[in-house]
Order: sequence, then structure tokens, then C-alpha cells
Amino acid sequence: MRVFPLPTGLRAPLWVAAVATMALGATGAAAQQGAQVFINRHPLPADTLQLLERTFSTRVPPGRYWYDRYSGAWGLEDGPTQGFTIAGLPLGGPLPADISKGGTQVFINGRELHPVDVQGLARLVGPVAPGRYWLDAQGYTGYEGGQALANLRVLAQSLYRQGAGVGENYGGGAGAYGNLNTGIGIITDGEGGAAVFTRP
Repeated sequence: MRVFPLPTGLRAPLWVAAVATMALGATGAAAQQGAQVFINRHPLPADTLQLLERTFSTRVPPGRYWYDRYSGAWGLEDGPTQGFTIAGLPLGGPLPADISKGGTQVFINGRELHPVDVQGLARLVGPVAPGRYWLDAQGYTGYEGGQALANLRVLAQSLYRQGAGVGENYGGGAGAYGNLNTGIGIITDGEGGAAVFTRP
């Protein structure tokens, strides 16, 4: 699943909190027993883990994760993006370029994308040229050092407007829409938060 969030002001929607908890750690009991959580190859201190668990009222499994603090993207070490959470969390060290074992020559915020990431992005924007790009937590993207060229959220929404999609309205502005031709869709929470997804 590929997910690109949008900010919701000072308070995060519930789905962001849920994704954040999946991204960030180990269980409280596991942390006390010496279970390890690594983010960007740096161990997460037990007190930080406990704070995250209390804040999000959940337990997070031990593991090795990567986290992009500029976009909020996260995944398992050596793998593609698993989802997005709150951007800007002071977790782990710098994002290593090789943390996803990419081999694609496509970099976003310094991380070389995994082939699955590039395939999902290509479904949304077309062919992706090798190069260095940035992506922010609002979905804006462009070449490193340059201005925004596109907003991935807007691109995902336009797929539905082209008549190739199906959608559901959950009330209050919340809904889900998917393009049957591309497998790309968007889920909105009605409060400004959104997630773009792809299905195989």
C-alpha cells in the first residue's frame, strides 16, 4: 500500500494515529524485556517507545523500521513504503539512502526507492525518471532543490473525476474512491487528512 497524507492542522485524524503506532515500535512489555525497535538503524530508547505507546494507546512490535520525517513515510528496513504517519517526529537518525535496498536510482528525500515504490508511483504519475526528488507531508513533490511540480493527492483525486473510479461516501466529507483501471485510490477522513493507496 502506498499512502500520501495531508496535514489536518494541529490534531491528527484517528487513522494517522493508528498508522503511527504501527510504524514506531515494540510493546511496552516487550520493551521491558529488552525487545529492540530500530528506526533508521538507530535503537529507539525505551522511554520514547513508552511515550509513543501511551500517546497512541497501542503496542508496537519490535523490528527494524525506516522513517522519513519530511513526508511521514515509513516502512520495514530493506522494504518499500508501508504507509505514512505524522511527519516531523524526532525518531531515529538521518534517513539512510540504502535503507530500502532500492536499486532504482530514484530517490525521495534521500532514500532510494524500492522497486515496489517506483511501480506504485508510476501508476499515479506515469514513468518515473531516475533522479532525486522531494516529497512533503502535504503530498507536494518536485526535484531536489526545486519547486513543487505536482501534488500526489490532487493527482489521485483526478483519477476518480475521469470516470474510471468507484467511491463510497461515509458522511461528514469522509469517503473512499478507487480507480478501477489503475488500482490507485484515495481515502479521506473529512477533516483534511487523506491517504493515497495502490492495489496490486
